[in-house]
Amino acid sequence: MPSSLDAQLSAALKSRDERLIRRRLPDPQADAALADFSSNDYLSLASSPALRARFLAKLAAAPHVLGSGGSRLLVNGPAHAALEARLARFFAAPAALLFNSGFDANVGFFSAVPQPGDALVYDEHIHASVHDGMRASRVKQSMRRAFAHNSVDALRDTLEKLIEEYPGLHTGERSVFLAVETLYSMDGTICPLTEMVEVVEELLPRGNGYVVVDEAHATGIYGPQGRGLVALLGLERRVLVRLHTFGKALAGTGAVILTTPLIRDYLLNYARSLIYTTSLSYANIVSVDCSFDLLEDGTAAQLAKQLHDLNARFLALLRPHLRRIPLSLVALPPHLAHAPNPGAPVHRTLPTPIIPVLTPYPRPLSAHLRARGLNARPITWPTVPKGRERVRVCLHAGNSREEVEALVRGVVEWAEAWQGENPAAGEERIGGQAAAKL
Repeated sequence: MPSSLDAQLSAALKSRDERLIRRRLPDPQADAALADFSSNDYLSLASSPALRARFLAKLAAAPHVLGSGGSRLLVNGPAHAALEARLARFFAAPAALLFNSGFDANVGFFSAVPQPGDALVYDEHIHASVHDGMRASRVKQSMRRAFAHNSVDALRDTLEKLIEEYPGLHTGERSVFLAVETLYSMDGTICPLTEMVEVVEELLPRGNGYVVVDEAHATGIYGPQGRGLVALLGLERRVLVRLHTFGKALAGTGAVILTTPLIRDYLLNYARSLIYTTSLSYANIVSVDCSFDLLEDGTAAQLAKQLHDLNARFLALLRPHLRRIPLSLVALPPHLAHAPNPGAPVHRTLPTPIIPVLTPYPRPLSAHLRARGLNARPITWPTVPKGRERVRVCLHAGNSREEVEALVRGVVEWAEAWQGENPAAGEERIGGQAAAKL
């Protein structure tokens, strides 16, 4: 007879099964044979012969390879310290501190650095790791405020209300931390970062407004030598913290926080996700070092250009078909539905490797694509809000034009077949109202 605990856990999983939201690990053998439109390996470095050869050569010559010996506070490996120094120089930052993952870095920073009486303001689409860090912080819930995604006006309104409610923010006695991402992982939207920095500086002129930027999905893709959106916009000296991860476009493991020497020292003393964990292995450090070789020698920039060209190709092929498909069945989000105006701000013109194909039927669409050798995963609640389900397409420098064309055909074939089985669906194509259903 199952225990009470077993019964409760099984009931919870059954509930997710019934609602079609149960998470499962993908089949590694089956996925290996599919064209990859799912992983975060945007530059296809994970399969790069050049990176593999460089890594194996450096690994063979490295004095330390296995393990790391423990926490950084117990064993500060020379390779770890050397990589931090390299990253501080590469990103033109005062100091750098390695973490085992972007999740650990966000949890460590937001749980430790904001002080009692401070405020946390964050984009409503900010990553779960920031939420976990905020919940573990000493900032009162009433002083943790979300604002509408990528809305500069909503940020301004949120800050003005906070400053009015808490005079210490106006006088500079207390601080405000703004948390944003440069490229959002589910929507493929790009932060209007310059405008947001300007709002923070305008409303908090005493310098007690601090911008914390998560560049996880932008690293290697944007900016000079792949240094990210902050570097592209020349904002290095106007943000307090930049977070770059190595496990996406760089095909490595771990993350780095770029900040001031004082905050680095504070995190070494108070960030539990750094203090109480074994640090990255030497092999991880060697791998990341090799990826930055490819950023510095221009290899990554060439791959980023291939990636951006594929983005343009995919959207140019798909958009015409969507004009005759009900928006309530398949749609692109507003920022991708039309070609950008060349004179638009940077955040509206940069190509993105992340393209959400919005549909209330993400699992059937994903299964249709999978049957045609294309791996693009369905994303449903609770990962995204109800009514915003999608198949998340991630493009990679290593995808061929033929694969991209097959992906477009697969989406259109599925939509046309669905329409054939549901002819009344065409009546739903009523512009903005239909799009709102998604």
